[in-house]
Amino acid sequence: MNLINAAPRTWGDKRFHTWNYEMRQQFGTKVFKVMLDAGFTCPNRDGRIAIGGCTFCSKRGSGDFAGNRREDLVTQFYTIRDRQHLKWPDAKYIGYFQAYTNTYAPVDVLRDYYEVILQQPGVVGLSIATRPDCLPEDVVEYLAELNERTYLWVELGLQTVHEETSRLINRAHDTQCFIDGVSKLRKHNIRTCAHIIYGLPGEDEAMMLETGRQVSHMDVQGIKIHLLHLMKKTPMVKQYEAGLLKFLEKDEYVKLVVDTLEMLPPEMIVHRLTGDAPRDLLIGPMWSLKKWEVLNSIDAELRRRNTWQGKERDAVQSGLV
Repeated sequence: MNLINAAPRTWGDKRFHTWNYEMRQQFGTKVFKVMLDAGFTCPNRDGRIAIGGCTFCSKRGSGDFAGNRREDLVTQFYTIRDRQHLKWPDAKYIGYFQAYTNTYAPVDVLRDYYEVILQQPGVVGLSIATRPDCLPEDVVEYLAELNERTYLWVELGLQTVHEETSRLINRAHDTQCFIDGVSKLRKHNIRTCAHIIYGLPGEDEAMMLETGRQVSHMDVQGIKIHLLHLMKKTPMVKQYEAGLLKFLEKDEYVKLVVDTLEMLPPEMIVHRLTGDAPRDLLIGPMWSLKKWEVLNSIDAELRRRNTWQGKERDAVQSGLV
């Protein structure tokens, strides 16, 4: 492509379509997610589909910064909200059902959980993290109802499009299942966010970028790009000890993220570009603890290349490739 001297697309002061930018466009103010643990489990843990869970997943079901599941949801909501309010006192909130599989219950149970959070002052919507194999028709119908009356996202874990990696990490569903889950939601115009992970065992740069490329052509409206974190007491520790896992270096990860951003359609909302892990649980990569350094490095690489989200598509539309 030859867009070296072109003015970059920007979203506010960023060269990618950030969640923060989108929330300010939607609601005119800062909006942050209040992370909740509603006490769910997962069919990949309880034996309905598999046991043990995904090998990277912590005992808190990827909800290590969510509320305390021993507390009721309203108590969790205000505990987490008040902590974040110290930084953003005038913000509004999205209730984020984060830990485990948050549609893995009967609809009447889901309704009780979701509705109590929607009733809290300042809440403008919900984000619900789940598995694509946990979207039965009655649950999808309720989500469709919610989507008519609040700002709703459903977040689905893909992680990788490669079936050999899926088996290695015990994902316990195939990529077609993910595509089918997206289709169920999109029939009702429900906003869908795909989670992918870079640094999974056995994957090289080409494999990781293929996952990003395929997601860029899916009917999803958002993406979370996670760096693999190896945490203590997860099944992946054994894979690491067996030599199946090599940590990415920071510059490798930054390059992968920027390469992926160039592929994504400009309208796709980037919910996350790296992830957090509790310091006391993290085995590696340790550089990931300096989250803002990673994000600043991504911004710097975008500027260095004079690139932006969707540059590949812009080049095609301009007839330059």
